[in-house]
Amino acid sequence: MELYHLMLSRGYPEGFCDAVTRNLNTDFTARRMIGYFTHMKHPSMEEVADEMLAILSDRAAIMRKKDMEATQIKWNQMMAEGFGEEE
Repeated sequence: MELYHLMLSRGYPEGFCDAVTRNLNTDFTARRMIGYFTHMKHPSMEEVADEMLAILSDRAAIMRKKDMEATQIKWNQMMAEGFGEEE
């Protein structure tokens, strides 16, 4: 809600604010966009949309990395303990 109200106070249309905040619906992504607004005076709607897409792309990359790390941990465990097959 903080991001939504910040965008409204900066004069962005309500529908645009709603679309951005629906996509940036986690604390991590909303905080990143709020940080963006603290460094930019009044970015255009296109610039805000571009930043939103960059934030979502970064979040997806982080989630993929965490998934790969979890898979690597399981693989290492299986390699150390075996695959459960009797020899």
